[in-house]
Amino acid sequence: MLSFLLHVEARFYRVELTENLFGEYSVTREWGRRGSRGRQVLVWFANLREAVIAADLWRRQAMRRGYRAERIAA
Repeated sequence: MLSFLLHVEARFYRVELTENLFGEYSVTREWGRRGSRGRQVLVWFANLREAVIAADLWRRQAMRRGYRAERIAA
């Protein structure tokens, strides 16, 4: 699992890449105000390469909008 948590002031943007039992990959994007549930979008990909490219694209777009990386304890 690969996860990015970005924040700007009281808002968050999360991008998470996961694999399911059937070898498919999903990228989950979640955004909203801190302390709220936020909105969530799930996109499925047939291979890891496409999923990583999409996750990185969405992460870079959020950073261009002013979001900054936050450390996630694993």
